[in-house]
Amino acid sequence: MNGVPKVVDKSLETKSFTVRDVLKFLLPSLIGILLFIVPITTEDGITIPVAFLASQINAYLGDYIPFMTVIIMAISVLGSLIAIIIKPRFIMEHPGLNALFNIRPFWFIIRLLGAIFAGFTFYRIGPAMVHSEDTGALLMYDLLPILFSTLLLAALLLPLLLNFGLMEFFGALFAKVMRPLFKLPGRSSLDCLASWVGDATIGVLLTTKQYEEGYYTKREAAVIATTFSVVSITFSIVIVTYLNLEEYFFYYYGTILVAGLAAALIMPRIPPLSRKADTSYENAELIKEEGVPAGISAFRWGGYQAVTKAKGSRFNAVLKEGTQNVMDMWLGVLPIVMAIGTIALIIAEYTPVFELLGAPFIPLLTLMQIPEATAAAPTMVVGFADMFLPAVVGSGIESPLTRFVIACISVTQLIYMSETGGLLLGSKLPINIVDLLLVFLLRTLITLPIIVVIAHFIFS
Repeated sequence: MNGVPKVVDKSLETKSFTVRDVLKFLLPSLIGILLFIVPITTEDGITIPVAFLASQINAYLGDYIPFMTVIIMAISVLGSLIAIIIKPRFIMEHPGLNALFNIRPFWFIIRLLGAIFAGFTFYRIGPAMVHSEDTGALLMYDLLPILFSTLLLAALLLPLLLNFGLMEFFGALFAKVMRPLFKLPGRSSLDCLASWVGDATIGVLLTTKQYEEGYYTKREAAVIATTFSVVSITFSIVIVTYLNLEEYFFYYYGTILVAGLAAALIMPRIPPLSRKADTSYENAELIKEEGVPAGISAFRWGGYQAVTKAKGSRFNAVLKEGTQNVMDMWLGVLPIVMAIGTIALIIAEYTPVFELLGAPFIPLLTLMQIPEATAAAPTMVVGFADMFLPAVVGSGIESPLTRFVIACISVTQLIYMSETGGLLLGSKLPINIVDLLLVFLLRTLITLPIIVVIAHFIFS
């Protein structure tokens, strides 16, 4: 690996840290792990503290959040309009405001659509297909409140994982696993862990910040965001419960892990992800992950890098960064999720597009001896619009084997335009709508045979 010295770095042997330096790494990092990674059990099931706190914010603010999101989207559109047309100095000369509001016309139109859809939905005006319970209202009252509170807490608290050495520590420990298997830096292991036990939203946010700071190349960021921002345990439980398969949960989750691992091994090695450039984000200098020096354990090297990183961090800068993160997510991402999610759900609910796209899966599912193949075929593609739609469409299917396959595939596909897809397109990650569609289809084709084989074994 590049940057691996052949001998032990003598400066490492003589480098000394104070107890304060070590605690500056340990305490914020442990708090970050407790908030983002350690699962807890609540009345609603397994979750993580950040998600639990977000749910408490939702419960406390109640019906105010939808109105607040409408205001946020209006501010996003107004600020962008001022930046594009008037170009005032206080926006153009401020790095944060300039990046937030001075956007390309295409993204301004998307923000505008998001604000319009939000207004139509909140006030119940305009075309019914925009604000119906299965389209705009689903996003406005079910998804956006969750995103509002989750992005607030995650964006504010994410520096606990990023700024005090934890990424450096994980990078040193897992570089020998992540690089050969997935062609990724070791620090990406923390992205996967945070989204696996928590929420894909957190994984996308974590990846975005690392990419913008120069720790990931375009290829690495694209791979991590579309491959390792896995669906949380909580959502997996919701899906299996909705399809009346609770008794098969351990088989179900084991199947997801096996199929997901296969996709993670294959996807980085094939287009479109393999063709992404190994160059940094345009506004950042690439920071290469250093290899572990010869004669030094990965644990010790990781600890050295972690404490060095923590020592240079300042809490006031972290607070400022967290506040900027919240503004970026609220003003930059929420309107895009509303716009793209509503359009995708309208297509799913009011057009035969997904039925037509699912038709080629009928002979494939029949060949794989899946009962009720015709009814199951649309569920293979409708998840591109929303993660929950495959379960809704497939809930009337009688065969438990077929419902099991639908439950698994709806989780392993990962790309959902009503949530993850909108977040990815709204971020600065090097991913476009064509990439997302290809990744979605490829993940479906890779994981489906694995899921079917295991399903036949379980239900034989």
